Amino acid sequence: MRVTRGIPAAAAAPVALTVGNFDGVHLGHQAMLAELKRAAGRLGLPTCVLTFEPHPREFFAPDKAPVRLTALREKLELLAQCGVDRVHICRFNYRFAQIAAEDFIGEVVARGLGARWLLVGDDFRFGARRAGDFVMLKQAAPRHGFEVEALASIALEGERVSSTAVREALAGGDLDRAGRLLGRAYSISGRVTRGDGLGRKLGFPTANVQMKHNRPPLTGIFAVRLHGAGREPLPGVASLGVRPTVKQGGTPVLEVHVLDFSSDLYRRHVRVEFLHKFRDEEKYADLATLTQQIALDVENTRIFFSRQGAKAPRKAG
Repeated sequence: MRVTRGIPAAAAAPVALTVGNFDGVHLGHQAMLAELKRAAGRLGLPTCVLTFEPHPREFFAPDKAPVRLTALREKLELLAQCGVDRVHICRFNYRFAQIAAEDFIGEVVARGLGARWLLVGDDFRFGARRAGDFVMLKQAAPRHGFEVEALASIALEGERVSSTAVREALAGGDLDRAGRLLGRAYSISGRVTRGDGLGRKLGFPTANVQMKHNRPPLTGIFAVRLHGAGREPLPGVASLGVRPTVKQGGTPVLEVHVLDFSSDLYRRHVRVEFLHKFRDEEKYADLATLTQQIALDVENTRIFFSRQGAKAPRKAG
């Protein structure tokens, strides 16, 4: 997959295009990308996605913007898995926000990206003050030499599939519902960095996974699988939160204790797949009480994986 930042002055070749934030790349997004691939194959065009960084709502109201489901790298990895040929990452800033809807169609969609076929969601809005909609695209398309189609929202078990619905499920600890909406288990990717070593001192060493954003969509203690440490994913228990027992006013940290694993993961890029939530974070009276709870979390993790039929060996002795 070819990734380009910015919008070219003129496209090198025509494409089948879709536009959106694609946060989470959930089932609704996947349906749109599948339809894009079908049309691109029929027309002999490469598939292209235009997405934005930062999210427009982060630009206009960072304190009120929704939490991100995926960092940019994770989103690109998911788009590649869906078979997208090209991605243009448009920096959303004040200048871009002021582009009139008519200019967005002519300068960005038609000339800059070379769209010959365009697919949008049924609620797609664009341009300054969100003045553009599907009706405007439909009217302008013949003039600019492209076709345009809208895809209706996807529903699952009577619920509209959306990034908002995924966020609500994760915030409520309902990983099964989130997984159904996503079509996969929710995960967070990042590089393993040095921590403060507290887990090792307590007898439960952890891999500290760097997160690109300090507002994760879920918090608590989880059974997880860690990908990237070997050929097979490894079972573990993860803590995602501010660690209230050891720090006041801290930023969220993702720590993973991999069961019966002693190799160094420092600087590896890993993916943490969240499978089950055990509990919320709690503040304990002292480190001894915290250590007892961690031991219980580890035991519950072993039980969880044994019930799943996964290998979660118990240390000898």
